Amino acid sequence: MSIHSEVKRVTTHVLAEMKQNGEPISMLTAYDFSMALIIDEAGVDVILVGDSASNVMAGHETTLPITLDHMIYHASSVIRAVKRALVVVDLPFGTYQGNSKEALTSAIRIMKESGAHAVKMEGGREIKESVDRILSAGIPVMGHLGLMPQSIYKFGTYTVRAKKEEEAGNLIEDAQILANAGCFAIVLEKIPASLAKKVTESVSVPVIGIGAGNGVDGQVLVMHDMLGINNAFNPRFLRKYHNLHKEIKGAVSRYVQDVRTRDFPNEKEQY
Repeated sequence: MSIHSEVKRVTTHVLAEMKQNGEPISMLTAYDFSMALIIDEAGVDVILVGDSASNVMAGHETTLPITLDHMIYHASSVIRAVKRALVVVDLPFGTYQGNSKEALTSAIRIMKESGAHAVKMEGGREIKESVDRILSAGIPVMGHLGLMPQSIYKFGTYTVRAKKEEEAGNLIEDAQILANAGCFAIVLEKIPASLAKKVTESVSVPVIGIGAGNGVDGQVLVMHDMLGINNAFNPRFLRKYHNLHKEIKGAVSRYVQDVRTRDFPNEKEQY
């Protein structure tokens, strides 16, 4: 019996059942084989190959520079490691906005070339045509509302979204538009907890929050943030489960010292 037949895969259907049963959904980002292997073995339900790779892997200030080819590379690396989690891949900036044919082409490339299970897109009513077209090809779509990093230059700030009544009303409508269009889940980023709870109760699909309080169906964090690899990022919504920046730096410093003093390798560490 192969290991693949022993592990029950998480699917979009499983996530829908989890919402119905009130079981919280866990989601984390991953961008490479080795980390995806660990995260999958730890039992995370959904792995997001996020365009946040632009920041944490490539060192860009925003998510805008990352390309479709980059996303396919990262997604392919992750897919090779994963046996259980549902793998969702961000459609990067410029590959779906304003052109539903290009959106479909981009989504098809991700699915065919990486073997991923679904794509994620930022936006509400303005991307509905692209969502419809991608779904008509049988590709599952996860929505993303609230703070949308790909639109950072439009908003000019990473502060909390939808504090005002009009924007909050529009966000609830957008969530319903995405759910009714057939999105299997929606991410809500950095919005008031009370609004996120209202959205979660107003749609039948799972809602995953990041900085959106505890009234949603699940949570997502960037792996580099929650492990404390990315030390400079400290928003209120982030819980750091480790300080890997300190641990890794300490280990490398000890290695450098041991090489310099000829302590490494010792007699047991050579042939």
